[in-house]
Amino acid sequence: MTRNIKILIIVSLILTISVLLIGCGNKKPVLNVYNWGDYIDPSVIRDFEKEFNVKVNYNTFATNEDMYVSIKKGGTSYDVAFPSDYMIERMINEGLLEKIDKENIPNIKYIEDRFLNLEFDPNNDYSVPYMWGTFGIIYNKNMVLEEVDSWNILWDEKYKDQILMLDSQRDSIAVALKKLGYSMNSRNIDELEEAKEELIKQKPLVYAYVGDEVKDMMIGEEAALAVVWSGDAVAMIRENDNLEYVIPREGTNLWFDSMVIPKNSKNKELAEQFINFMNRPEIAARNTDYIGYSTPNYKAMELLPEDIINSKVAYPTDEEIGDVEIFKDPKDIIKVYDEIWLEIKAQR
Repeated sequence: MTRNIKILIIVSLILTISVLLIGCGNKKPVLNVYNWGDYIDPSVIRDFEKEFNVKVNYNTFATNEDMYVSIKKGGTSYDVAFPSDYMIERMINEGLLEKIDKENIPNIKYIEDRFLNLEFDPNNDYSVPYMWGTFGIIYNKNMVLEEVDSWNILWDEKYKDQILMLDSQRDSIAVALKKLGYSMNSRNIDELEEAKEELIKQKPLVYAYVGDEVKDMMIGEEAALAVVWSGDAVAMIRENDNLEYVIPREGTNLWFDSMVIPKNSKNKELAEQFINFMNRPEIAARNTDYIGYSTPNYKAMELLPEDIINSKVAYPTDEEIGDVEIFKDPKDIIKVYDEIWLEIKAQR
């Protein structure tokens, strides 16, 4: 081998190694985010990636229970997740969440005091509020001509195959409990058995148990009545003015979704940057305007259109909400909940 050929080989090796090293050096940090379906403005993700020169892997879940199982198993390392109140309580108790360094979340100052230090996370050590709301009944005024003011209407046989229920054991069992006059947080086995029997009795009337698809189905007038979260109701009413949302007189759930950092996060500092970014007033306002849910960020409220701010669905008064409960973790009877739901879903 001549000297010139040797030099060329060495130069080629050096160039190859240099390219590989440069490629490794330019590899972007990755943030793994786990959120409810259709629960963020997609452009917000793109803006975060651009501003912080990172890559966001974004995955979605359908229920709190699905999210919990996925994080509990630990197959995927998520950096930020968006569970609800009772599930946050459960995850804290089971050691599944990292404490958040609030020094890295200065934008938490824009959260209204009434949304901070709630019972499921008294000092907001593990969670930062994202959205809040109620759940109730949305109905088509051309298909339901009577007054809708009670959960009982979901058991009315004249609406057979026109009723949509949430495919969520926590929420659907809660509806039956409230219909019977019991607490949504009942630990009484007899009361839970009654709720199960009510849902079994109702099942032949139910067109489908649904998740995010409820929005398109109600907008497209495929059903007359549906149990929905208030933010989804706002989005549906925007698209179809035949729809109306009510909170039944027996009471409802006042819920809170928050951002948390799972224990197996591999990028906690970037996760805190993301949570802080999401609480910038202009970013929080964009998310709120896009998805229709209610923001706890008072500065974001100032940036929202009048029709959203004045919406009684998105921002009801205490009097309009009526009798509400915040879900608590049913950890001591979770097996009962699981068994009830399996039995209901097994009915033909």
